[in-house]
Amino acid sequence: MTWLVVGLGNPGPTYAATRHNVGYHVTDELAARMGGRFSSLKAARSDVVSGLLAGQRTVLGRARSYMNESGGPVAALVKYYDVPVDRLIVIHDELDLPLGSLRCKRGGGDNGHNGLKSIRQALGTGDFLRVRFGIGRPPGRQPVHDFVLKPFTKAEQVEADIVVQEAADAVESLLSVGLEKTQSAFNS
Repeated sequence: MTWLVVGLGNPGPTYAATRHNVGYHVTDELAARMGGRFSSLKAARSDVVSGLLAGQRTVLGRARSYMNESGGPVAALVKYYDVPVDRLIVIHDELDLPLGSLRCKRGGGDNGHNGLKSIRQALGTGDFLRVRFGIGRPPGRQPVHDFVLKPFTKAEQVEADIVVQEAADAVESLLSVGLEKTQSAFNS
Protein backbone atom coordinates (compact mmCIF):
# COMPACT_ATOMS: atom_id res chain seq x y z
CA MET A 1 0.00 0.00 0.00
CA THR A 2 1.19 3.50 -0.88
CA TRP A 3 2.02 6.40 1.44
CA LEU A 4 1.35 10.01 0.44
CA VAL A 5 3.69 12.69 1.83
CA VAL A 6 2.60 16.27 1.11
CA GLY A 7 4.73 19.35 1.71
CA LEU A 8 2.77 22.56 2.11
CA GLY A 9 3.86 25.83 0.55
CA ASN A 10 3.05 28.42 -2.09
CA PRO A 11 4.08 27.90 -5.73
CA GLY A 12 6.43 30.12 -7.69
CA PRO A 13 9.75 31.90 -7.21
CA THR A 14 8.22 34.77 -5.18
CA TYR A 15 7.53 32.40 -2.28
CA ALA A 16 10.30 29.82 -2.76
CA ALA A 17 12.54 30.98 0.11
CA THR A 18 9.82 31.95 2.59
CA ARG A 19 9.13 30.45 6.01
CA HIS A 20 5.72 29.28 4.77
CA ASN A 21 7.43 26.99 2.21
CA VAL A 22 9.36 24.71 4.56
CA GLY A 23 7.07 21.82 3.56
CA TYR A 24 8.23 22.20 -0.05
CA HIS A 25 11.87 22.21 1.08
CA VAL A 26 11.43 18.97 3.02
CA THR A 27 9.80 17.29 0.00
CA ASP A 28 12.71 18.52 -2.15
CA GLU A 29 15.10 16.75 0.24
CA LEU A 30 12.97 13.59 0.22
CA ALA A 31 12.82 13.62 -3.60
CA ALA A 32 16.62 13.84 -3.70
CA ARG A 33 16.86 10.87 -1.31
CA MET A 34 14.52 8.92 -3.60
CA GLY A 35 16.54 9.91 -6.65
CA GLY A 36 13.42 11.40 -8.24
CA ARG A 37 12.27 14.68 -9.74
CA PHE A 38 8.90 16.33 -9.44
CA SER A 39 6.61 16.21 -12.46
CA SER A 40 3.16 17.64 -13.01
CA LEU A 41 0.00 15.66 -12.24
CA LYS A 42 -2.67 17.86 -13.79
CA ALA A 43 -5.52 15.70 -12.47
CA ALA A 44 -4.59 16.83 -8.94
CA ARG A 45 -3.14 20.30 -9.68
CA SER A 46 0.04 19.07 -8.03
CA ASP A 47 3.65 18.11 -8.63
CA VAL A 48 4.56 14.55 -7.63
CA VAL A 49 7.44 12.10 -7.31
CA SER A 50 6.83 8.36 -6.88
CA GLY A 51 9.26 5.75 -5.65
CA LEU A 52 10.60 3.97 -2.62
CA LEU A 53 11.33 5.84 0.59
CA ALA A 54 12.44 3.97 3.72
CA GLY A 55 11.50 0.79 1.85
CA GLN A 56 7.89 1.94 1.38
CA ARG A 57 6.01 2.81 -1.83
CA THR A 58 5.65 6.56 -1.48
CA VAL A 59 4.28 9.48 -3.44
CA LEU A 60 5.62 12.92 -2.60
CA GLY A 61 3.23 15.71 -3.48
CA ARG A 62 2.94 19.45 -3.35
CA ALA A 63 -0.07 21.41 -4.49
CA ARG A 64 0.30 23.97 -7.25
CA SER A 65 -2.28 26.10 -5.46
CA TYR A 66 -1.72 28.67 -2.76
CA MET A 67 -1.43 27.43 0.81
CA ASN A 68 -5.00 28.34 1.78
CA GLU A 69 -6.34 26.28 -1.18
CA SER A 70 -4.27 23.13 -0.51
CA GLY A 71 -7.28 20.98 0.38
CA GLY A 72 -8.58 20.39 -3.15
CA PRO A 73 -5.26 19.20 -4.56
CA VAL A 74 -4.45 17.09 -1.48
CA ALA A 75 -7.90 15.43 -1.60
CA ALA A 76 -7.38 14.81 -5.33
CA LEU A 77 -4.00 13.15 -4.62
CA VAL A 78 -5.55 10.97 -1.90
CA LYS A 79 -8.25 9.87 -4.37
CA TYR A 80 -5.95 9.49 -7.40
CA TYR A 81 -3.47 7.24 -5.54
CA ASP A 82 -6.20 5.59 -3.41
CA VAL A 83 -4.35 6.41 -0.18
CA PRO A 84 -6.21 6.01 3.12
CA VAL A 85 -6.04 9.13 5.29
CA ASP A 86 -4.05 7.25 7.94
CA ARG A 87 -1.24 6.92 5.34
CA LEU A 88 -1.15 10.66 4.62
CA ILE A 89 1.70 12.74 6.08
CA VAL A 90 1.50 16.54 5.82
CA ILE A 91 4.63 18.65 6.42
CA HIS A 92 3.94 22.27 7.40
CA ASP A 93 5.33 25.34 9.11
CA GLU A 94 4.33 25.86 12.74
CA LEU A 95 4.31 29.28 14.43
CA ASP A 96 3.85 27.82 17.92
CA LEU A 97 7.18 25.97 17.80
CA PRO A 98 10.50 27.82 17.93
CA LEU A 99 12.80 27.63 14.94
CA GLY A 100 14.90 24.49 15.25
CA SER A 101 12.16 22.34 16.74
CA LEU A 102 10.10 19.63 15.17
CA ARG A 103 7.01 17.71 16.30
CA CYS A 104 5.23 14.74 14.78
CA LYS A 105 1.63 13.93 15.63
CA ARG A 106 -1.63 12.54 14.31
CA GLY A 107 -4.71 14.72 14.07
CA GLY A 108 -5.52 17.83 16.01
CA GLY A 109 -6.89 21.21 15.04
CA ASP A 110 -5.59 23.55 12.39
CA ASN A 111 -4.47 26.15 14.97
CA GLY A 112 -5.07 29.00 12.52
CA HIS A 113 -3.03 27.37 9.74
CA ASN A 114 -5.04 27.95 6.57
CA GLY A 115 -3.38 25.11 4.67
CA LEU A 116 -4.36 22.60 7.35
CA LYS A 117 -7.84 24.11 7.57
CA SER A 118 -8.32 23.67 3.82
CA ILE A 119 -7.11 20.05 3.93
CA ARG A 120 -9.36 19.22 6.90
CA GLN A 121 -12.35 20.67 5.06
CA ALA A 122 -11.58 18.86 1.80
CA LEU A 123 -10.96 15.48 3.45
CA GLY A 124 -13.69 15.80 6.07
CA THR A 125 -11.14 14.85 8.76
CA GLY A 126 -7.93 16.06 10.34
CA ASP A 127 -6.84 12.56 11.36
CA PHE A 128 -3.67 12.45 9.28
CA LEU A 129 -0.02 12.47 10.32
CA ARG A 130 1.74 15.81 10.59
CA VAL A 131 5.35 16.86 10.67
CA ARG A 132 5.27 20.30 12.30
CA PHE A 133 8.33 22.41 11.39
CA GLY A 134 8.90 25.19 13.93
CA ILE A 135 9.38 28.67 12.47
CA GLY A 136 8.70 30.67 15.65
CA ARG A 137 6.50 33.71 16.16
CA PRO A 138 6.95 37.09 14.46
CA PRO A 139 8.98 39.62 16.41
CA GLY A 140 7.22 42.57 18.02
CA ARG A 141 4.00 43.52 16.30
CA GLN A 142 4.87 42.18 12.87
CA PRO A 143 1.72 40.65 11.34
CA VAL A 144 1.82 36.85 11.02
CA HIS A 145 1.00 37.07 7.29
CA ASP A 146 4.07 39.24 6.65
CA PHE A 147 6.30 37.05 8.83
CA VAL A 148 5.48 33.71 7.17
CA LEU A 149 5.93 35.20 3.68
CA LYS A 150 9.42 36.53 4.40
CA PRO A 151 12.64 34.54 3.96
CA PHE A 152 14.65 33.37 6.93
CA THR A 153 17.55 35.61 7.98
CA LYS A 154 21.01 34.24 7.14
CA ALA A 155 21.46 32.94 10.68
CA GLU A 156 17.96 31.41 10.71
CA GLN A 157 18.56 29.77 7.33
CA VAL A 158 21.48 27.78 8.74
CA GLU A 159 19.15 26.39 11.46
CA ALA A 160 16.29 25.86 8.98
CA ASP A 161 18.55 23.83 6.68
CA ILE A 162 19.38 21.51 9.58
CA VAL A 163 15.69 21.10 10.45
CA VAL A 164 14.86 20.31 6.80
CA GLN A 165 17.22 17.32 7.08
CA GLU A 166 15.73 16.31 10.45
CA ALA A 167 12.17 16.65 9.12
CA ALA A 168 13.06 14.41 6.16
CA ASP A 169 14.55 11.91 8.63
CA ALA A 170 11.32 12.10 10.67
CA VAL A 171 9.22 11.33 7.58
CA GLU A 172 11.38 8.29 6.84
CA SER A 173 11.02 7.23 10.47
CA LEU A 174 7.21 7.54 10.28
CA LEU A 175 7.26 5.28 7.23
CA SER A 176 9.56 2.68 8.75
CA VAL A 177 8.81 2.52 12.50
CA GLY A 178 5.55 4.43 13.01
CA LEU A 179 4.39 7.42 15.03
CA GLU A 180 5.23 6.42 18.59
CA LYS A 181 8.90 5.62 17.97
CA THR A 182 9.23 8.67 15.70
CA GLN A 183 7.82 10.93 18.40
CA SER A 184 10.31 9.51 20.92
CA ALA A 185 13.20 10.17 18.56
CA PHE A 186 12.21 13.53 17.00
CA ASN A 187 9.79 15.50 19.18
CA SER A 188 12.28 17.99 20.60
